[in-house]
Amino acid sequence: MHEYPPPTRTPSPPAAPPVPQPRPGLWRRCLWGGLALWVLTAVVTYATENTTLLPTLILLGSFLVPAVFVLWAYERHGRDLGVPVILGCFVTGGVLGVLGASVMEYYLLHPSLWMFLGVGLIEEAVKLLALMFVVRRHPRLRGYRAGLVLGGSVGFGFAAFESAGYAFNAAVTMDGIDLRSLLETEILRGVLAPFGHGLWTAVAGAVLLAFRRPDGRFRFTGPVIGTYLGVAVLHALWDSMHGIALWLVLRMTTTDLDRSLFAQGYIPRPTSQQEHLFTLFSVGGLALVTLVGLAWLRSLARRESEPSGIYTP
Repeated sequence: MHEYPPPTRTPSPPAAPPVPQPRPGLWRRCLWGGLALWVLTAVVTYATENTTLLPTLILLGSFLVPAVFVLWAYERHGRDLGVPVILGCFVTGGVLGVLGASVMEYYLLHPSLWMFLGVGLIEEAVKLLALMFVVRRHPRLRGYRAGLVLGGSVGFGFAAFESAGYAFNAAVTMDGIDLRSLLETEILRGVLAPFGHGLWTAVAGAVLLAFRRPDGRFRFTGPVIGTYLGVAVLHALWDSMHGIALWLVLRMTTTDLDRSLFAQGYIPRPTSQQEHLFTLFSVGGLALVTLVGLAWLRSLARRESEPSGIYTP
């Protein structure tokens, strides 16, 4: 009998190393670390009057809060979505949204009573188009949760780049660099960032991806169109709250409305009562718009039955 050598086994390829995952609470460390760096940059800029630090100060102040919220959403609800697509929504979606909104508003909008509604319709449309562009080759990205995370990422990216522009405009004046105005603008927009673009686009993105087909095609159904119009109205109310508060104050405190005051945007010699009422209506109006948006967001996040696709508990 012939003896045959034992068969040789082809060694199996080594297993791919696991993808490193960020430790829980990274968003919190980024928040406090970024805030400390922003304060340090502001102090050094003020002490040295070194204008080369302005880009650092503007970028830190504009991107800190939006980036932290996107990181929080990824840790809590978006690990299955992947870092590349979330980063693409934040950067690519944000830039495309800002560019598209600038072009459309330049050519389509003119000063009028309905200008803020036009701004809301345009900006919410371009953000959704940017979201669709980023996820067009990922048909698996469907469902409310995926839409909340990815839509919010596009909205926060839009807010970050837009805030950088506002901060730059606040800093550069005819008399030179106004550092105080720059810091005030960044603080205000940083505090309000979670309740604006990120919130509205998260709501619209959730409904858009919830009705997405399994083959990746987008469906512009009644709920999708209605949600888009709804968030555009919230956007318009947010932007026009200054004028609404002014109208309410004049309506309550004067018998003859002077329409020229609305063109000026302020009351020349307000009384103490008018000042208090204006603060109440403007702040209260923003709070009301925010509560409506948060309630809408919460109702979408709680939906357990959704079209087949990615679901991030």
